[in-house]
Amino acid sequence: MDSDADLAFPALVAARLLLAFAPLPEALKHDQQLSSPLTSYSRLREGIYLFKHGIDPYSGGAFRHSPLLLSLFSTVLPLTPYTSPIVWTAVDTIAAWALVRIWRLRTGAKKTSRDRQIAALYLLNPYILLPSLALSTSSIENMLCLLALLFACRGRTSASLFALACLVQSSLPSLLLLVPLMFLNITRPVSRLALPKPFEGSAKQTIPLLLEFFGYSTLLTIASAVVCGNWLWVEKTWGASLTLPDLTPNPGLWWYFFTEMFDHFRPFFLMVFSVHLLIYVAPLCIKFQHDFLYAAFLLIGVLATFKPYPTLSDPGLFFSLFSIFPEIYPYLRHPIVTALIHLHASLLLPLFNSLWLEQGTGNANFFYASTLVFGMGNGAALLDAIWAGLRAAIGELKEGYEVVQE
Repeated sequence: MDSDADLAFPALVAARLLLAFAPLPEALKHDQQLSSPLTSYSRLREGIYLFKHGIDPYSGGAFRHSPLLLSLFSTVLPLTPYTSPIVWTAVDTIAAWALVRIWRLRTGAKKTSRDRQIAALYLLNPYILLPSLALSTSSIENMLCLLALLFACRGRTSASLFALACLVQSSLPSLLLLVPLMFLNITRPVSRLALPKPFEGSAKQTIPLLLEFFGYSTLLTIASAVVCGNWLWVEKTWGASLTLPDLTPNPGLWWYFFTEMFDHFRPFFLMVFSVHLLIYVAPLCIKFQHDFLYAAFLLIGVLATFKPYPTLSDPGLFFSLFSIFPEIYPYLRHPIVTALIHLHASLLLPLFNSLWLEQGTGNANFFYASTLVFGMGNGAALLDAIWAGLRAAIGELKEGYEVVQE
């Protein structure tokens, strides 16, 4: 890259840091679109306060963060109005750096002219930027996810599995990424979408990786229990993703459905919604066994669409990952329509949220209608990515030919 490109990344980080210290973030910290009950900064501060004063933060119903974050931010990195913006800016910087490194490993180049574009698409993505300015811990989850993918692309198995284990401690649904991540550790991250070949290795190679992952998870779980002094945190953190105890409105599809649910139907539909996430893992990993990085990308899109407690940063990560797959761009079917749906949803979400919760002139149906539009946009992007990934294997069609079945 030229000198201008070399200066682009530091300039982006500096601009991001200036935004973090602007007055605007204070107004964003309580926005349900940017922070969920599992990622809220104000709830994290409350839990740290209780923890420092000898009160179990998990004894109530407000604190649902991982004990690892609780111990980290109450000891090593104490949160203050001055340190928090710096920490979150550093988190975003590491995530953007990891995304650029993944791109380089995929292309086999040391430096490319596209590096700064990829970094900018992450750091300036509104779906990434706004939750980070709100100091949502979803930014930390995105960083761990990208680091896990980066280490897997480099073949650093232990680091990759440990990063994923840390991610699962904070976000249980991220366990879906385990399968493609294990296979990515034993393959190469280069693009094979245009030349798909069956996986030539053996699934038995993943058994040691699976055992290593559960070993890390066990150690982190024991460490969490030591920090808390009990096991109540399991119900409040992991259990929240399975039982949905907090029905605070968010951009996801779960909260309103279970608000209107009769209690005796609740266990059945909780099981259905939770198991529904699992059904995508095997088909996507089998169909894209020639490119497990792309399979992981698609599963991140699934999580962004169907996660129990999503924020805008979940689809933000999915859309940022589009930047490292330029080979699929010619085969996207409806990119303009998908972009317009998201533009429409980005206007409806804050508008209907304000009408309902601030002005009191609307009701829950208003906001849920906007989340349905948002979910449709996420689903459209996911389906388009699946189609383009399959379509890339066929290449340009000659005149008079058409694709009947992939």
